Amino acid sequence: MGGYGLDALLAYLAGSIPFGLVLTRLAGVGDIRAIGSGNIGATNVLRTGKKGLAAATLLLDAGKGAAAVLIARRFGAEMAALAAVAVVVGHIFPVWLRFRGGKGVATAGGAVLAYLWPVGLAAGATWIAVALLTRYSSLAAIIACALAPVYALLFAHTVLPTATVLVLALLVLLRHQANMRRLLRGEESRIVLGKAE
Repeated sequence: MGGYGLDALLAYLAGSIPFGLVLTRLAGVGDIRAIGSGNIGATNVLRTGKKGLAAATLLLDAGKGAAAVLIARRFGAEMAALAAVAVVVGHIFPVWLRFRGGKGVATAGGAVLAYLWPVGLAAGATWIAVALLTRYSSLAAIIACALAPVYALLFAHTVLPTATVLVLALLVLLRHQANMRRLLRGEESRIVLGKAE
């Protein structure tokens, strides 16, 4: 296996680690996939009422995205870009969970922050602002992802970073199609500490 193939495989496997599922099971909460939206991410973990677990899930999911990029960056910009995409694909389609994973928001955020930090900060600030204003985690993610390629155009000076951020944004947006439909119907759950509204 060549360097690029190994890079992609390792990043994918790192992304496949389902921290939300592991943490909730260790805490005795049960299978997070049977709670709330059924998603393995931090927002659904928050619906268990375990704020600490939700925060840990967020940090670990973002951390694996950042770690994959930072390690790959030592071998060049193209390796870092490939790792960023592969780690998010791993989170969304984890081999351990029959390719049914999370939405990729935190992992993509961590990857972008490590890959192109001004874009990561801008997208993160966008997510926080929209989430605070609307209390819709999904809407915040959708808007942040939609604007991330625009931020990349402003901050990046070459094609590769912009293209990489665009691919990451599209991956996350594709996983939010059901959320988009629920938002349009007014049926989407809001962020509520301890339970879904």
